[in-house]
Amino acid sequence: MVGSSGDPKPESTCTKPPGIRFLEYIRNSAIPFRTYQAIVLIVTFFSYATYHATRKTTSIVKSTLDPESSQVSLSFQRSVLKDGWAPFDGSDGSAMLGELDVAFLAFYSFGMYFAGHLGDRLNLRILLTVGMIGTGLFTSLFGFGYWFNIHSFYYYLIIQMIAGLFQSTGWPSVVAVVGNWFGKKKRGLIMGIWNAHTSVGNIAGSLIASALLKYGWGWSFVVPGLLISFVGLVVFLLLPVTPASVGAGKEDDEVQSPKKIDEGVIEPLLGSESDVVKDKPVGFIEAWKIPGVAPFALCLFFSKLVAYTFLYWLPFYISHTAIDGKYMSDETAGDLSTMFDVGGVLGGILAGHISDHLDARAITAASFMYCAIPALFFYRSYGHVSLYVNIILMFITGMFVNGPYALITTAVSADLGTHSSLNGNSRALATVTAIIDGTGSVGAAIGPLLTGYIAAKSWNAVFTMLMLAALVAGLLLTKLVVTEVNAKIQYSRSQCSSILSRSETTTMPEV
Repeated sequence: MVGSSGDPKPESTCTKPPGIRFLEYIRNSAIPFRTYQAIVLIVTFFSYATYHATRKTTSIVKSTLDPESSQVSLSFQRSVLKDGWAPFDGSDGSAMLGELDVAFLAFYSFGMYFAGHLGDRLNLRILLTVGMIGTGLFTSLFGFGYWFNIHSFYYYLIIQMIAGLFQSTGWPSVVAVVGNWFGKKKRGLIMGIWNAHTSVGNIAGSLIASALLKYGWGWSFVVPGLLISFVGLVVFLLLPVTPASVGAGKEDDEVQSPKKIDEGVIEPLLGSESDVVKDKPVGFIEAWKIPGVAPFALCLFFSKLVAYTFLYWLPFYISHTAIDGKYMSDETAGDLSTMFDVGGVLGGILAGHISDHLDARAITAASFMYCAIPALFFYRSYGHVSLYVNIILMFITGMFVNGPYALITTAVSADLGTHSSLNGNSRALATVTAIIDGTGSVGAAIGPLLTGYIAAKSWNAVFTMLMLAALVAGLLLTKLVVTEVNAKIQYSRSQCSSILSRSETTTMPEV
């Protein structure tokens, strides 16, 4: 079969998914390259949306498992809040829930490094399918604790650990697949829009879990677990991992021209994709040495610390904070928290579009992180004034917090995974993505854990921690920001020199 351009791929070497074969049988013709790209975007979008839907349920159920709060009056607790669920209904309930979060995220970040290593060596479609079905199984097992009346903390702890390992297969796999099908042209915008799956998954998870709470909190886990398992089967049937795996050639506009930068200056993230493609997987240490990987990975550590603290604790915070003098139910707080993710969708798209337009990933990410600091301050200080003020400030906070998080974990990871220093090696995407997101996930584990302890004493202290983390995240990109600024200045000077030289040539009198 021949793609839109390039050499044909022998049919015998293609590993087409069963669903693709069926579609070609129905069409009685080969599937166009653009159609493959659409399939990749849609399937991976819903794939990772369901990952986040299952991840979000814990934050929604928190207030049901642990209704106690030192910031809520005793009379309010007795009249409105429920009894909770042992062992999370005691005075240390919020700390125990924080420990569940850190257990999940610790194993998630630990598993991420291995998942990236495996992703560059195994079939990503199979790896992703196994991860999704495994995630669905252990998410459901957490919910089974409701019907089987399980009150052992260690049961839920072990479930979360194993679920974290299965979840770690998701991100390196989907970013690697999308990176395989899309070059740098408009990658920031495309992946910014595509990355809305994170917020869409959070919103869907919030709405599903909140709606099912009245039937018993177990349903809030089982239904998302079944959903991700179903989408996992769709991935197995339809997802084409690379153009070569389905015999599709590469589109002409996907091939990028290299950009020359002065010696000693770090090259903008995706220099070029070499004509000579290698298939040897990149080693873990070698991937760390790629220019830009370390600073972006460390930046994501603090960025995800902020983002995941909101992911796991925002509904709890809303339900235990008086807004216009009133406290909200668990279900209402869960629904309201979705505005943070709605803002995150816009933030991810804006960050991707701006970074494409400026060709400056570091400048964009750092700017968003700095803007997140006042956004966090105003949300904590004035979010209680009224419901509308809370919604507006939550939306703005979500936009600035999730913007750089989305940019780094998508376009930046894909750029670095195909960096010109790899000399055309095509087997680095999953490893680089895993390093960046795995390092970020360590921060994602620490944030919710610290919040579980700090929130019992002061939410002001929690927001101070988040503002400091946002500041450090921006500062970590300082060297890359300076590099990008210098590159812009050099480019502007060269353009001015070129214009002046042309002007002098045209005005020179004839001899």
